[in-house]
Amino acid sequence: MKLIKLKKHKNPGKERLSSEKVERDRKMLCGKLSFAGAEAYKLLRANLLFSLPDEKKCRIVGITSPGMGEGKSITSINLAYTLAETGKKVLFIEADMRLPNVAKRLGLPASPGLSNVIAGLVEADKAVRTVEKLVNLNVLVAGDIPPNPSELLGSDATKKFINSFSEDYDFIIFDLPPINVVSDALVLSGLVDGFILVVRQDYTARRAVVRAVNQLAVSNAGFLGFVLNQASTKKRSYKYGKKYGYGYGGHYYSYSDYGQH
Repeated sequence: MKLIKLKKHKNPGKERLSSEKVERDRKMLCGKLSFAGAEAYKLLRANLLFSLPDEKKCRIVGITSPGMGEGKSITSINLAYTLAETGKKVLFIEADMRLPNVAKRLGLPASPGLSNVIAGLVEADKAVRTVEKLVNLNVLVAGDIPPNPSELLGSDATKKFINSFSEDYDFIIFDLPPINVVSDALVLSGLVDGFILVVRQDYTARRAVVRAVNQLAVSNAGFLGFVLNQASTKKRSYKYGKKYGYGYGGHYYSYSDYGQH
């Protein structure tokens, strides 16, 4: 593939994470989760395992949201961590190459990353890193910001790269850009087994959710369900049925059975 010139890694000013926000986010990541938060992710993990086919060697999940600020990155990282805790070998990929922030949250170098690997500037094993000594979880951050993220994700090089890693992992979790903002997530619809949509209570508009679900449907993308972030602390009950939920201590996560829109 023709090499692509990449920009030096930086976030636009309005999206730059403050040191205070980074510290707050780190308290909600991986092994630092509260009991309630950890249990919520375990329930999400259980429903995900039930919804995906067992016969596949590697199951690939894309996580996106209708818009920005809905918690998709923290959800993606924690789901990957929770899967790895079971002994599954998991690769977390930050595929939001427009506004990358995972490296800062996890205290990892921002480059090299996904963009550098796909562009052929670095070997994948030089860019993949481990997190907090959990040997089953590897992380590939976004890398340097490319001029054409959507084209890069839709390239043959990306398919080759994912197929290669599928031989080595049980799960690949993609943290993708918001689906109503850019088309990057849909570009990968042919590679992932299904999408999870992250929404935030009292923040995400109903019309934005409808639009996001419709985009997935038009693209024939597998839709696995929802995660509801920052729900009311009044929701402190188990719920079972077509939608599974768990609420406790200020966090509420919801997950739908495959095909239940």
